[in-house]
Amino acid sequence: MTRKQLSIAAGIAALALALTGCSGQSASPGAGDDTGEAGQAEQLSVTYLTSFNQFGRDAYAYVAQEQGFFEEAGFTVDIQPGTGTVDVLKLVASGKADFGVGDFQAGALTIANEGLPAQIVSSIHDRSLAAIATAEGYGIETPADLEGKRIADQPGSVNEVLFPVYAEAAGIDASKVEFVPSQPPALPQLLASKQVDAIGQFVVAGGLIKGATGADAVFLPFSDYLDDLYGNALFVGTKLIESDPDAVARFNEALHRGLQYTIDHPEEAAKILNKIQPTQEVAVAQGEITAMAPYVGDTSANGKLDPKRVDAILALLNDGGAFTKAPSADAIVTYEIAK
Repeated sequence: MTRKQLSIAAGIAALALALTGCSGQSASPGAGDDTGEAGQAEQLSVTYLTSFNQFGRDAYAYVAQEQGFFEEAGFTVDIQPGTGTVDVLKLVASGKADFGVGDFQAGALTIANEGLPAQIVSSIHDRSLAAIATAEGYGIETPADLEGKRIADQPGSVNEVLFPVYAEAAGIDASKVEFVPSQPPALPQLLASKQVDAIGQFVVAGGLIKGATGADAVFLPFSDYLDDLYGNALFVGTKLIESDPDAVARFNEALHRGLQYTIDHPEEAAKILNKIQPTQEVAVAQGEITAMAPYVGDTSANGKLDPKRVDAILALLNDGGAFTKAPSADAIVTYEIAK
């Protein structure tokens, strides 16, 4: 195990504790009947949950719908805004939604520790989007500049929980950084008013930062030091995987077609999202998509997961005491879907 991997293992147990306090299931439309095949008049009606709300980072699902990729694959898809990894995963596991997206590491922990009947079938982001965000002129350009500073974020967020691990890997003292408990809607204004020096945010939120502060965003991506971690991934209920793996594979391929189209046509994708959700400005959504592109990886592989990398991630989580019982990769990941 490398020094970087050891640094992840040293602090990752806190993630399990944070997930324990996450909210439970929320209302969502029921899943459709698992009947019909691609090319037939009758298509599968399914529900898909975004990772969180309706931002540019999740536009690819709407693009797959608008461009007819889902229809070509044999699906009529009801896309609903998700409310975070744990909620999305629980709704998928309960059958209240068929597909959903959320953080790979948080998903793995939740599936294993709560025994949920769901699995991870592919990656959306080959690298984590988690970061500490600030703006030019705030005196933060490198990780070392964070010492003595205040960072606002939602309690128990992935950014906050992984920060000690990031700090160790980056060679700074996490005890010299203060986290200020804050709710997500308040973060931009806290930064703009300089009540805090930085906020926990994804690397795609440059438009949000500039809109609030009037200055260009500065990001310190966790992936600069924690490059073993995946970002978001696709969750599917075990029942659907077992009853119709071909349908799951077709959906996954269509979703990744939408992801690639989005990366190739960010402005068009942003306009598609804006048509569905007018509060999402085209320029801001386009900025998110452009910023997300380097983190996506090779979409031609349809998000195929690397078994060695998955094993390494699970070992890091287990070594850090995050699992109540060490799981096998087969209990969390299905490799046969993404091809």
